[in-house]
Amino acid sequence: MTQAEVRQKREEEEAKRKEVQNKEEKEEAIPENVNRVMTDIDVAQTVEQAIAALSTGDDVDMHPEKRVKAAYKAFEEARIQQLRAENPSLRLSQIRQMLRKEWQKSPLNPLNK
Repeated sequence: MTQAEVRQKREEEEAKRKEVQNKEEKEEAIPENVNRVMTDIDVAQTVEQAIAALSTGDDVDMHPEKRVKAAYKAFEEARIQQLRAENPSLRLSQIRQMLRKEWQKSPLNPLNK
């Protein structure tokens, strides 16, 4: 073996080492796929689970005006007997006026929430 052949073998070995190092560097340089990382995300398998995962948890009544009439009737039935007992001399129309004033301030009124 001549010195030229030895030098050529060393250069080939060094070239192979550099290729291996370059491949390792390229593999290390690839960033992590964040689309696959699911640390704090809820996973949903069904529609119900997806709705639950997307909901904010605040069940705010978006249309309380739809329930006002039924709520007032329940309030009136519960309170009218008490008002009649407290004020036996008043007419029904006067008692209903008192009821409406109470209803405006009542926590049972859906519009007050």
